Amino acid sequence: MAVTPGGAARGILGLVDTPPTRSHQGKPMLNSTPQATKLLTTLTVAWLLAGCGAARAPLSVSMAPVALASAAPTVLEKNHFSQDSMGNVSEDAMREILRAPVFLEAGARIGIVPVATGYELDEGVPLTEVTGKLADELGRSGLFEVVSEVTTDWPGTRSIAGLRELATRYRAEYLLLYRHRFVDRSYTNAWGWANLTLLGGLFVPSQTLESAGVLEATFFDVRTGTLLFTSFERVRQEQDANVWHNELKVRRMQEKLLADATRRLSDQVQAQVRRLVAARPKHKDESAPAVALTEPTASLAP
Repeated sequence: MAVTPGGAARGILGLVDTPPTRSHQGKPMLNSTPQATKLLTTLTVAWLLAGCGAARAPLSVSMAPVALASAAPTVLEKNHFSQDSMGNVSEDAMREILRAPVFLEAGARIGIVPVATGYELDEGVPLTEVTGKLADELGRSGLFEVVSEVTTDWPGTRSIAGLRELATRYRAEYLLLYRHRFVDRSYTNAWGWANLTLLGGLFVPSQTLESAGVLEATFFDVRTGTLLFTSFERVRQEQDANVWHNELKVRRMQEKLLADATRRLSDQVQAQVRRLVAARPKHKDESAPAVALTEPTASLAP
């Protein structure tokens, strides 16, 4: 609070309520030392109170809004793989590809195509049922607008460029490249002693047949020429058999392995595709709002 000089003087005069005594020379003097101390203390307090009105508020700093989200990465639209051979992608193109977001386009179409070694079109008769079952499972999942098996007998080159051209004819943005490979072996087991009896060796299960394989599904982005994921399902089985028609027995063993593994492979593919759907940008032009970190600014008192 503010104290006026007149009020301070009146307070001081009020504190000195006894008449001063005079010295032998006639000059006034204070009655006692305690009264002088009381007067000085009062003057000090009055001076401090008078300075309260001029007190200044502390300065505060206000910060400009800070953008917490950086610009969204550019979606990859161009195919930088102009040739099938390796080593033809420039450093700048490689950086652009790796920087681009990976997601599944909305309303996409996909084709299921069997491929052979080197991911060339499999020109054999498509006897396997795996591609058909994969198409059925993906069609029921609702993840794609259209799911279709792809013929491999259409005239074209047996290359990645041929795959892209074939997908374009189907107007499919994506291809699921399917293939399976098996490794077989057979050997004589403990029943081999029956071969010494000649007749017994023809009927006892003296041969062990073993088959191990892998089912592979690779998700191919036709527009950009990139591979979004690959799913493997590994299988293995063995059985004891006699020496008759072992090739047929191995083929039937593999057909059973394929039938049992198709559903598991389909589950893997659908799980991967759902991750791509979850990564899809909700709004490509939407930017994150800036967050302002501010404090109230106090005005300076005169």
